[in-house]
Amino acid sequence: MQPDPVADPVLAADGVVKRYGGVVALEGVSIRAAAGECVALVGESGSGKTTLLRCFNRMTEPDAGRVTVEGADAAAADAVELRRRIGYVQQDGGLLPHWTVLRNASLVPWLRGDADAQAKGAAALEWVGLSAAEFGGRWPRELSGGQRQRVAIARALAARPGIVLLDEPFGALDAITRADLQDAFGRLRRELGITAILVTHDLHEAALLADRIAVLRRGRIEQVASPQTLVRAPETEYVAGLVARSRLGAG
Repeated sequence: MQPDPVADPVLAADGVVKRYGGVVALEGVSIRAAAGECVALVGESGSGKTTLLRCFNRMTEPDAGRVTVEGADAAAADAVELRRRIGYVQQDGGLLPHWTVLRNASLVPWLRGDADAQAKGAAALEWVGLSAAEFGGRWPRELSGGQRQRVAIARALAARPGIVLLDEPFGALDAITRADLQDAFGRLRRELGITAILVTHDLHEAALLADRIAVLRRGRIEQVASPQTLVRAPETEYVAGLVARSRLGAG
């Protein structure tokens, strides 16, 4: 694999290793994301995608290697402070069931002590297409799956973080809702200048939303490239097979 060309990354993992007992989750993984860039992590279940993602907000601590966030060693940062300045969207949304939609959306600004936390939460709900006046007082159980995921994205964006981590954020949604949320996230990322790491099993989604795609297999990176390069010049048989099975670039 060719060295990552990003010279001054906002996010970087260098030689990261993570094991769970005898199971190797990450084996010397290196990847970088430039300012305003979206890098998608793609691979089969168990390839290490989520483990790598969670190294950037210290929800997973590497056994070896180095992770930096905005040039600073993540291991030396206060984990709580780090998580409050990095947006994070979990696979299942992770909304607090006994908090209203507006309170959920306002969580991070509130934790940071922002006096206008509720206003920031309301603005974030509007960004994802939910009126705070109509939906802010509802409970998560009163929303559809797509609406709950919109709230989760709003919560991640409410404090206007420069960095957002997304773990299969659209995977459990119906096709129409998924397309709507993909469009909304892509637009917001560009408008707000967000640097993002996106975990997805869907190569088409990665090609739609990401500037570059990192293909992982068994805890190692097979290739990092733009979607176009991945289709035109796969570096390994595994990547070539993945592209062929997904029919990416067909037609």
